[in-house]
Amino acid sequence: MKRTTVSLIAGVAALAALTGFASVSAPGTEDAGPSGAAATLPVERTSLVCPAPSTSDLAETVYTAFTPATEGTGDGGTAELLPAAEESADPDAEDGPGTSVLEQKEPGTPVAAEESGAEAPALTGTAEGRLAPGWTVQQTTEVTAGTGRGLQGLVCVTPDTDFWFPAASTSADRTDYVHLTNPDDSAAVVDIELYGKDGALTSEVASDITVKPRTSEPVLLSTLTDAEESDLTVRVNVRSGRVGAAVQALDDKLGGDWLTASADPAGSLVLPGIPEDAAQVRLIAFSPGDTDADLKLRLAGPSGLITPVGNETLHVKAGMTTSVDLADVTKGEPGSLVLTPTGGSVPVVAAVQVIRGEGDDRESAFIPASRPVDTRATAVANTEKGTTLSLTAPTTTTEVKVTASAGTEGGEPVSESYTIKSGTTQNIELPVPEGLKGTYALTVEPTSGGPLYAARTLESAQDDVPAFTTQVLPDDRGRVSVPEAAQDLSVLQQ
Repeated sequence: MKRTTVSLIAGVAALAALTGFASVSAPGTEDAGPSGAAATLPVERTSLVCPAPSTSDLAETVYTAFTPATEGTGDGGTAELLPAAEESADPDAEDGPGTSVLEQKEPGTPVAAEESGAEAPALTGTAEGRLAPGWTVQQTTEVTAGTGRGLQGLVCVTPDTDFWFPAASTSADRTDYVHLTNPDDSAAVVDIELYGKDGALTSEVASDITVKPRTSEPVLLSTLTDAEESDLTVRVNVRSGRVGAAVQALDDKLGGDWLTASADPAGSLVLPGIPEDAAQVRLIAFSPGDTDADLKLRLAGPSGLITPVGNETLHVKAGMTTSVDLADVTKGEPGSLVLTPTGGSVPVVAAVQVIRGEGDDRESAFIPASRPVDTRATAVANTEKGTTLSLTAPTTTTEVKVTASAGTEGGEPVSESYTIKSGTTQNIELPVPEGLKGTYALTVEPTSGGPLYAARTLESAQDDVPAFTTQVLPDDRGRVSVPEAAQDLSVLQQ
C-alpha cells in the first residue's frame, strides 16, 4: 500500500476515534454528498467508563444503558459494562476484569441494573456494531444521609486525553475527588493541574500519576494542595494513554453531585438547563490561555434573552479562576446562561453550581458548558414523573424531534416535534411511552434551524430535601465523516 493511502487511513482512524471506529459500508449505502465528498457513517465501536459511584453504605445506584436505532449499522453487535480490575489484578488475564454488570442486546430499548452500598466498583464498557452509535450509559445514585446526600447523576464518560473542570473546590465543607478510569490494556500517565483565584497552585504530587490498565483511581483534591479554594479549576492532562475523568463534589451541607468536563475552551459558551426554582446560581469561569477574557452574560428564558441586572459582563483574568454569584437569576422560569465575548474572542471554560431548597434542606448540582446537539443526543433513566427536558436555541429558531423509547420493563415508543424560538429556553412537555413500565430513554434530534443545546434534570424527594441532578446532553457523535479514498497507482510511476 502506498504511503499516501496509509496516511489517509491513519487520519480517518484518528477522526473516528472520537467515539469509536467508523464502520465500512458497502458501496451505495453511505450517506454521502457529491462525488468526492465525505461519507457519514455510523461508528462501529464506542467506549465508556463509569467511576465508582459512592463510598456510602446508604448508596443505591442504578445503571441504565441505551442505544438508539441507527440506519446503516448491519445486524451484529454487543454492548456490556464490566467492573474495572482491582489494583492487584493481572492486566493480561484472558478472562477480563469480572462478570458483566449490564449487557445490552438490542437497540431501541433501555436496560438497567442496580447496585447497593459502598462496594460498587468503577465500570468500563464497550459497544460494537449496531449497538455502538449513540450508546449512552447513565449512573444515578441516591444517598439518603451524610456528606453528599441527595441525588448524584452522571452520563458515563468517553475516554479522552484532556478535561477541564471549573467549579471544583478544596474548601472545608467540600470533599472533591477526581476519578481517573483507564479502560485500556496499557497504563496511562496523568497530570492534574489546579488553578485558583490567584492562578496556578503548585503541587509536588499532582504530576506523573500512573493509572494502571483497566483500573480506576480516585484522587482527593485536598491531598494535592494545602490551599483552601472555594472555586477551583481542575485540568486533567493525559500524557500517555487515555482515561475517563469526572469530579465527584460532595458537600457537608449542600449534598453533592458529579461535575463533568466543560466543553472545550471557546470564545462563546452555553450552559443549558438551569432549573426554574434555582435558589442560587454560581458561575465559575477560567481562561486557560495568556489573555484575559471579557464576557457578556445573558440568560435565555422562555420569552427570550435578558441581561441579569448587575451582572452584565464578567472579566476573567488569564490563568485565574473567576466566580460570580448570580443569586436566583432564573426568577421562577427555566433558563440557560449564554456567554459571548464583548470584544475579541478568548477561549474559556465554565460551569455553574445550582442550589435548590432552603436552610438545611438544600441540594446542589453542576451544569458545565455543553457542546451543541448537531445530529442527536440521548438521555436515559427518565421517569414518568420527576423528569425535565430543557432545550435552548440561542441564535436561531430550531425545530426538534423528541422520541421517548420503550421502557426498561415495557411500553411503546412515541415521538413529538417542537419549535424552540430563537434566544429561548423551553422546558418541553415530554412524550411518555404508551404503557410505560420502568424507565425510558429520550432522544433529541434537531430537524431544522440553528444550534441546539439540551439538558435533562431528574428529581427525587428525600423528606424536605429537593434532591436533583442535571446532565447536559451534547451530540452523541454516533456518526463520523469519512473521506472518500481510492488508490492512485500513478504514484508508482513517478
